[in-house]
Amino acid sequence: MATERDKLRDRLDRATAHLDPPYAVVDLTAFDANAIALAGRADGKPLRLASKSVRSRELISRALRRPGWAGVMAFTLPEAIFLVRAGVTEDVLVAYPTADRAALAELAADPALAAAVTLMVDGTDQLDLVDAVRAPGQRPELRVCLDLDASWRPLGGRVHVGVRRSPVHSAAAAGALASTIAGRAGFRLVGIMAYEAQIAGLGDAPPGKVVLGGAIRIAQRGSYRELLARRAAVVAAVRDHADLEFVNGGGTGSVAATSADPAVTEVTAGSGLYGPTLFDAYRAWRPTPAAYFACAVVRRPGPELATVLGGGWIASGQAGASRLPRPVLPAGLRLLGSEGAGEVQTPLAGAAAATLRVGDRVWFRHAKAGELCEHVNELHLVEGDVVVATVPTYRGEGHAFL
Repeated sequence: MATERDKLRDRLDRATAHLDPPYAVVDLTAFDANAIALAGRADGKPLRLASKSVRSRELISRALRRPGWAGVMAFTLPEAIFLVRAGVTEDVLVAYPTADRAALAELAADPALAAAVTLMVDGTDQLDLVDAVRAPGQRPELRVCLDLDASWRPLGGRVHVGVRRSPVHSAAAAGALASTIAGRAGFRLVGIMAYEAQIAGLGDAPPGKVVLGGAIRIAQRGSYRELLARRAAVVAAVRDHADLEFVNGGGTGSVAATSADPAVTEVTAGSGLYGPTLFDAYRAWRPTPAAYFACAVVRRPGPELATVLGGGWIASGQAGASRLPRPVLPAGLRLLGSEGAGEVQTPLAGAAAATLRVGDRVWFRHAKAGELCEHVNELHLVEGDVVVATVPTYRGEGHAFL
């Protein structure tokens, strides 16, 4: 009897029989279901779409048409300008500070762009850079968001749990920076962002690591309690100096928990639309895998070995096995520990390898979401066993924003 994995492989193979690998597909049924599920987990608070996790204008727009989704979180200022000029959105929060002088000059020269884009800041030196590009009296007022460090620092700060982002950690520091921004001509503080990476971006059920999973969950509970109190204090301190439009937090891995924070007005999500393998390690919610890429078998080095051309689409972050793509169709394939996923070829072992012949497809899932799009110019959108559309990625439109 055919398993669900067998049926999925057959469906994807039939849909793309006219294509030559390598190529990438997005299953629209799974993509749409993930968009609906994420909005439901937000409990009425709007979801801001993290564009770095999608990297295709057409699919960003598709998600934004869904109830519960509003606005984009871009990863660079040039990308934000691109999305606004393309008509994708009129509300873009740039998630990271920028030092792109050309993009700042373009922003400062266009009142419509300045009204649509919010810059991220965590210090006065970033304000100084903007002023050096174009002085306050020679530009429209620019919208800025304060980036609050959301890491947990127990034991008097001797332990750091989370990523290292903004230098602004305390309510006092946030209030002081907000006061400075309020006193600077040419800027308007409109928001606060606090990305709790140690909760939203860290799976609490790593496969085969029960003890580690338990330790992660303990740390996440402690971090969540601390951040609830600190974020509320930060918001109060900043509101003394600015009329905030939004308080942003979270990511796919913490949509429900972050939405439950009364201080938060909107939550960010993006990776959950594609459902990459890193999210297989989450207990609270796991997206349905929607994005795959296919590579062709080009040689058979042994009875239970099959080699595909390409496949080395490695994810960013801490180097390790979790960042490797995973062969998922047909079931029963694995990477070789001595070779991993190669730049030009990837040998695969396992019982299923014996069934593969030259020309067959092997389907992979990427470890992360949007990084898949840096390897292909287009995404083939599948419904059932038919490719219903082919849309460009950022790369396919000639953009490499990072």
